[in-house]
Amino acid sequence: MKLSIIVPCYNEEEMVSIFYDTIIEELKKIKINYELIFVNDGSKDKTLDELRKICKKNKKVYVIDLSRNFNKEAAMLAGLEYSTGDYVVVMDADLQDPPNLLREMIKILDTKEYDSVATYRINRKGEPPIRTFFARSFYKLINKMTKVEIVDGARDYRMMTRSMVDSLLKLQEYHRFSKGLFVWVGFKTKYLGYENIERPAGKTKWSFWKLFSYAIEGIVSFTTFPLRIATFSGILISLIAFIYLLYIFVNTLFYGNPVAGWASLACIILFLGGIQLLSIGIIGEYLARTYGEVKRRPVYIIKEVINDDKKN
Repeated sequence: MKLSIIVPCYNEEEMVSIFYDTIIEELKKIKINYELIFVNDGSKDKTLDELRKICKKNKKVYVIDLSRNFNKEAAMLAGLEYSTGDYVVVMDADLQDPPNLLREMIKILDTKEYDSVATYRINRKGEPPIRTFFARSFYKLINKMTKVEIVDGARDYRMMTRSMVDSLLKLQEYHRFSKGLFVWVGFKTKYLGYENIERPAGKTKWSFWKLFSYAIEGIVSFTTFPLRIATFSGILISLIAFIYLLYIFVNTLFYGNPVAGWASLACIILFLGGIQLLSIGIIGEYLARTYGEVKRRPVYIIKEVINDDKKN
């Protein structure tokens, strides 16, 4: 039995050594054959230098150095494609994914009852309230709009069997939303909850706007419901406009009342203009992703693989 551990890294020079020491101590307790795959996602600090030092200490550590920052989704895909383990787990380098759950994950998969063990945070202690509010709102929204059901607080921290990983690798779409893809491929999953853990060093790379963009990516990747909203809005507003037109016509014909003034007219024009721009924006989001997919560019480009004995 072999365990592949995939760790995407972006500007984590303060954390990679701490993570390595912590995960190795845990693996010693588990006593399992393993490979540790760090994916350097175009870090601009000294993350790669720190990873090179780790590679010199342990031949079971591999570093995939991407040619630039492609984003975490691409880094995870690179790690999954390179992995060879019977079980494969994805973890963050910030230790917010507790390594002490690895043993329980392995035990669950060993029962052959489940194909995947996923994790979620049962609370968001330490996060700003506004960020927590929007995060919870996102999960409620996407679960209502899509056929896949994503657990509130779900993490990318997940251990999978080789068969599930192989199924994921068949999905070669350019715009990836792994939380949804994990659910979309099916397979029986066991969820483990844990208290939120603050990172011991370094700073999070996920700003509010990055998370907002990621949320839009998830919604657009897994549902066309926003397009239907635009369609229904157009139908509804057209119906209201027609009824209002009849009202004005009848009111003027029988009572001679003048047409409403410029203020109401300006409000109506601005409202309709906003709806039109919103609809165009929604269509544009889907068109942009279609444009990205048809170009068939690679999801990532590897610059170098350190300790690459698998190719020999």
